[in-house]
Amino acid sequence: MTSSSPNPDTATPPDWTRLQQALAVEADRGFNNLQGKQYRFHEFLSLSLHQIPADVPTGDYDRWQRLAQRFREYPDLSYGDRRHLVAETRQTLPRTRLSYEAPPEPSPTKAVPTAPRTAPLIAPTHHTAIIPHLDLPLSKLNGVGPRSAQNLAKLNLLTVQDLLYYYPRDYIDYARQVNIRDLEEGSTVTVVGSVKRFNCFTSPKNKKLTIFELVLRDRSGEVKLSRFFAGTRYSNRGWQESQKRIYAPGTTVAASGLVKLSTYGPSCKTLQDPELEVLDRSNSPIESLNIGRVLPVYSLTEGVGSDTLRRSVIAALPATQQLTDPLPPSLREQYDLLPLPQAISQIHFPDDGDQLALARCRLVFDEFFYLQLGMLRRRQRQRQEQTQIQLAPTGELLDRFYQLLPFALTQAQQRVIKDILNDLQQPSPMNRLVQGDVGSGKTVVAVVALVAAIQAGYQGALMAPTEVLAEQHYRKLVDWFTLLHLPVELLTGSTKAAKRRTIHNQLATGELPLLVGTHALIQEAVTFNRLGLAVIDEQHRFGVQQRALLQQKGNNPHVLTMTATPIPRTLALTLHGDLEVSQIDELPPGRQAIQTTVLQGRDRPHAYTLIRREVAQGRQVYVVLPLVEESEKLDLKSAIEEQAHLQTKIFPEFTVGLLHGRMTSAEKDRAITAFRDGETAILVSTTVVEVGVDVPNATVMLIEEADRFGLAQLHQLRGRVGRGAAQSYCLLINNKKGDIASQRLKVMEQSQDGFFISEMDMRFRGPGEVLGTRQSGLPDFALASLVNDQDVLYMARQAAEDLMAQDPQLQDWPDLRETLAYRYQRLMGGSILT
Repeated sequence: MTSSSPNPDTATPPDWTRLQQALAVEADRGFNNLQGKQYRFHEFLSLSLHQIPADVPTGDYDRWQRLAQRFREYPDLSYGDRRHLVAETRQTLPRTRLSYEAPPEPSPTKAVPTAPRTAPLIAPTHHTAIIPHLDLPLSKLNGVGPRSAQNLAKLNLLTVQDLLYYYPRDYIDYARQVNIRDLEEGSTVTVVGSVKRFNCFTSPKNKKLTIFELVLRDRSGEVKLSRFFAGTRYSNRGWQESQKRIYAPGTTVAASGLVKLSTYGPSCKTLQDPELEVLDRSNSPIESLNIGRVLPVYSLTEGVGSDTLRRSVIAALPATQQLTDPLPPSLREQYDLLPLPQAISQIHFPDDGDQLALARCRLVFDEFFYLQLGMLRRRQRQRQEQTQIQLAPTGELLDRFYQLLPFALTQAQQRVIKDILNDLQQPSPMNRLVQGDVGSGKTVVAVVALVAAIQAGYQGALMAPTEVLAEQHYRKLVDWFTLLHLPVELLTGSTKAAKRRTIHNQLATGELPLLVGTHALIQEAVTFNRLGLAVIDEQHRFGVQQRALLQQKGNNPHVLTMTATPIPRTLALTLHGDLEVSQIDELPPGRQAIQTTVLQGRDRPHAYTLIRREVAQGRQVYVVLPLVEESEKLDLKSAIEEQAHLQTKIFPEFTVGLLHGRMTSAEKDRAITAFRDGETAILVSTTVVEVGVDVPNATVMLIEEADRFGLAQLHQLRGRVGRGAAQSYCLLINNKKGDIASQRLKVMEQSQDGFFISEMDMRFRGPGEVLGTRQSGLPDFALASLVNDQDVLYMARQAAEDLMAQDPQLQDWPDLRETLAYRYQRLMGGSILT
């Protein structure tokens, strides 16, 4: 669609709110260029941005014209470019709006008085004469006292500084004042009127419930408000009489809350649980913590109410004057960041929505910036460490290994191997992460590195999170290492004591060059003679300390970590910002796309028809059941029952096997071997099959209750098929009704790209759920969101890299060094070189 550009000198300003909503919806729906009632997303943005009036500052006007041009090209952009364009637009929109709507400077000869829109940020002047110190205990803070301080300590709030950095979790916007006749259901507003009638009485049905009724009126109409108080304190006649004196007829009162329909009539409106404030007789501008402003909402605990916390924060806010902003002024100017004291004040009691957005941007930037700076400092320290383990990238053993491979390496594999072999030659230990989609060939890349270490006379270790995966790696390595005349052993929790002792002895003497295993590798009894390379697979399933224990088995060995769970770039930066990252972004040739279909429970017979057809042609099938985390017994029962049902009722002519997590290692091995050898046509399994089972003849993956899985996990499961030349199928049974479940599973139908799928999974479920919360290692952010603040994360990473390039030791910024040590340790639970 094409359109002539409007004349910018006569154009009306765009609908700012609608623009922000369009950008937010496009981001939430995966940057798919949504179709609106009249225009597609890119058409609406392009037309709207051309309407930015020319009287905004020149830089803003030029920027928006360039953005309008880029949105015309939006349909042709890649997913990543679309995401960055939307993020950039969302970030700069509030500043352009501010510059456009800013009132003109008052004339020097005739000042125009204006009434304040909201209450002062800090309470009146006589309360701010004494500025509390940042480390002042809350028990000594004016207006708090020992009892409230004791309750605040339950939230780990002990000092004034603790309060300043205890950010709100949400906000209620009471800044909009309206006439009573203009109340609209669903809006949050403030009305000001005089009391027409007031009553306060004990409920005749419940002696512990006090009912508070108030009728307010202004020139436009009247509204009836109600509040309810539970407890004997409020049923006391003295308290009720005091309320009647406070809200005597004629008293001016401000009331704020959510407008809803009342029970007094079909057309009557009221405010839900309103905040009330008595104003003085002069009707002066509202000076209140609650009324007529954007009100912060904090996480609370027993004994700490909303009013207590808000008043405590107000008492602490003058201390922002003592805050030193550790960010270099040039950096703040480059990224348009508010000064820290202003950001802290505005995050608690913002003047308006725009100031809140700017304050949040600064504080989110800080969270990301100190994390990224800490990781870059840690990487710098790792590079400064020395290792005697410098390995040659060529040699007879490597040449023999390349020759015995029955396939050609992809260009992506060759590129990553080159990165690794280059690292192994350096005087500092390698610390590299290899990301690769399911079936991309990460294992062979790791084996090349292990062979290089063994070739130089060192030992190698390969640690995997589960016995099934460790056994799978071991089996592959035995095939290859037998041809190289090299021994390799497997050590897991199921290894017999006698075998374990033999492995320990051969490892300690150096007789055993390579050990594969699970957490058993990091036990104290395991001693390497000369560990040169540690490989950690599915590394996010191990804790930081577990990975460190494996490294400590040698003298600064090289470390290679791998993951088959594609990680969105924001997660990779947050978790692995201190690592070198390589990506295998190419599948081996001949792989066909897996045909993925979402089915309802009633469609299961169609799935069985496909299974019967594939098995009749000599193919094999997985049937996967969800893990019932609350009960392993229930999980076991469901797997056994499903296997029996399929074997006796559905497929009596085929052999149906069973695999689940409560089997012994030997039982699992027998089940997998039977399936791999074709003795079992259909394998019923729990999620233990997610990684490690490699059967190229399997062409169907049926996943029951697929709505209970995360998208990244579904993608992992789907990767168990499609490993041969035949067309493969993934059937997702969705038993849940609702748009969210359908939208999530539709992503699986539409895409085979693991990185895109994990990105969407993070949007639907959050980063912790994508990785698995137990060992995810995610930092604990107070404000930042890896889903909604991606643009700020990239900005913070760039700022950290620039600063490290200019001043690696941060010698010119002692305040920044000190803040980094404190903030990084709190975020990551570890220390950083300062």
